[in-house]
Amino acid sequence: MATFPAFPAESGTLLLPGPAGALEVSVDLPEADTDALPLVAIVCHPLPTEGGTMHNKVVTMAARSLRELGAATVRFNFRGTGSSDGEFDNGDGELDDLRAVAAWVRAQRPGDTLWLAGFSFGAYVSLRAAAELQPALLLSIAPPAGRWDFDAIAPPTMPWLVIQGESDEIVDPQAVYDWLEKTGAQAELVRMPDTGHFFHRKMIDLRGAIKHGVRAYLPDANA
Repeated sequence: MATFPAFPAESGTLLLPGPAGALEVSVDLPEADTDALPLVAIVCHPLPTEGGTMHNKVVTMAARSLRELGAATVRFNFRGTGSSDGEFDNGDGELDDLRAVAAWVRAQRPGDTLWLAGFSFGAYVSLRAAAELQPALLLSIAPPAGRWDFDAIAPPTMPWLVIQGESDEIVDPQAVYDWLEKTGAQAELVRMPDTGHFFHRKMIDLRGAIKHGVRAYLPDANA
């Protein structure tokens, strides 16, 4: 029987038993100069077959932005990435990986609010998980509509922030806008002009968009 580690009291990396073997997980506690909230945000990384890992700059900036608001953040490497066991599984096994990480977070921090976030492929995986996992908020950065099958994804019912660069060279921005319109989802859409897929020279703008977009949904520090 697998032994699950405790949620760490200090920021650091651990190995978590997952469906395809160990998952490499990085837990970061809220920034020291902010009030810690009863909130854990899981942030999913972009496509592993194109170099995506939990150390991707957009992923780390998204996590940092949330920690500056008082959240603890959990990044992890999907199967076959970094020190995570297994092999790439086109989003299906990766969905199982996210389920495992979310189950661990909820078991370890049962009183905390759970948010899900993802960038590119990570946005696709977290969107697929949203209906089942029911996070209190979903953050999708450059969701890859048009590159992956979004037809079966039910529009999220929870607060949902979508951030899309208007000069994205990987994800067609219009495909994202068309998908949002077709689903009728109640997403808060932030269009970032002159912004490519990896937010080069736009990281501070991304940070501002995230913090502004999610602030209204932060849980009470005394909850």
